[in-house]
Amino acid sequence: MKKSIKYGAGLLTAVSICAGLNFSVTAQDIEWASTTANQTWQVQHTQKTTGGSSSDAEVFPNKPLQTMEGFGACFNELGWTSLNALSKSDQDNIFQELFAPGKGANFTVFRMPVGSNDFARKWYSYNETEGDFKMKNFSISNDMETLVPFIQSALRYNPALKLWASPWSPPSWMKTNKHYAGAEFPKGGLTSWRDLRFDFAGLDNGIKPDQVGKAGTNMFIQEPRYFEAYALYFSKFIQAYQKQGIKISMVMPQNEFNSPQTFPSATWTAAGLSEFISYLGPQMKKLGVDVFMGTVEKGNPALVDTVLKAEKSSKYIKGAGFQWDGKLAIADIHQRYPNLALYQTEQECGNGLNDWAYCKYSWTLMDHYLKNGVKTYEYWNLSLPDGGRSTWGWFQNSLITVNEVAKTYAYTYEYYLMKHFSHYVLPGAKYLETSGLDKNIIAFENPDHSIAVVVRNESTEDKVIRIKIGGTTIAPLFKADSFNTFLIR
Repeated sequence: MKKSIKYGAGLLTAVSICAGLNFSVTAQDIEWASTTANQTWQVQHTQKTTGGSSSDAEVFPNKPLQTMEGFGACFNELGWTSLNALSKSDQDNIFQELFAPGKGANFTVFRMPVGSNDFARKWYSYNETEGDFKMKNFSISNDMETLVPFIQSALRYNPALKLWASPWSPPSWMKTNKHYAGAEFPKGGLTSWRDLRFDFAGLDNGIKPDQVGKAGTNMFIQEPRYFEAYALYFSKFIQAYQKQGIKISMVMPQNEFNSPQTFPSATWTAAGLSEFISYLGPQMKKLGVDVFMGTVEKGNPALVDTVLKAEKSSKYIKGAGFQWDGKLAIADIHQRYPNLALYQTEQECGNGLNDWAYCKYSWTLMDHYLKNGVKTYEYWNLSLPDGGRSTWGWFQNSLITVNEVAKTYAYTYEYYLMKHFSHYVLPGAKYLETSGLDKNIIAFENPDHSIAVVVRNESTEDKVIRIKIGGTTIAPLFKADSFNTFLIR
């Protein structure tokens, strides 16, 4: 059951309108979707203007930059369990809205974990048998309850959905500390950091002081037989999912390899990752699976440079993925490696409030990553119960919130922000150079030559903004504090 839910100052409705379905579009009509804190996804039309040469901003169709692969999020266990609280009819409606081509969000690329992550039900790996270097006891039985049906449900609506994967932690017996985590829980209950919210009361991951990890060290045992076994682990993972009709096209060797966390995690040095990639690369090549460097969550470009310059690993690296403070390194890497494929791999995940203020912050992240060459932009949690608390006590935002008691759901503000891009920007679109409006205009040219222009009016008042797009000019009245997308055919 859909419901309306209050977020911050506005009323957010879960009823979305598929753009363009109820309108007869003439050659002069330009489709226009608008979202404010009070009204989400309002579809109307505007027209080209005539006369005058001045404009507040300009889009340059003759100056294409990177080619987009698409937009999406991540398949996590708590996403599946939250959606399972809903009726089958509601689940089908959600999957159609998210994945059916041309319908709603139109998502085309998604991330998934290799084993347990911080939004899993519990810690697990695919093989916790100490010393099983041949992976005789490898099993994805846990995933058959959650991630496999989750992904299969999405593929029913979009069989071409592109998937890639990364681990949060290797099997614990492959690590120097013999534990899935890398940090102790802070003492106390509810706390905050960088506007994020946590509640660690009653949580204990069992890690001992001498097992705590440290950034800049290798928590993975640096021996050939462990590298070989872990590369085989990845291969078994790819093949096990293939047997379920799920193709994984790319892997990254470690999520946030500089961050020991209270949840599944493992630190690596860049040199350690480079050594592992020299084992992982050949195994993935046999299976037709690409290897990217990442995910990079620190602002130090040298962490990527080391792997890209090492002969043993660089020949296998097809791209790199960035998230969190990795945004501070991406400009340098893009400038020095202009042909390297870049992914934004995880949007900063908020505080569980899903409010308008964080949605506006998310716009700045999208602008930054797209201007620095990424081919994909990926949200984090697809769906969570109200409040968004993880198994390890972190409250996070999501595209959908579920009231598991009332069995209702709502799309959040950030869902509509993502939809302002993903509904209109198709795989193969070219990101276009723009000018004016500071950081409040983003544009693309689709393979069919239609142009999607996404504009933020950050003013507290309604405002006319003149935008020149090639030989077309539009001058609509933008609602105050709004996000807008125009599709020019």
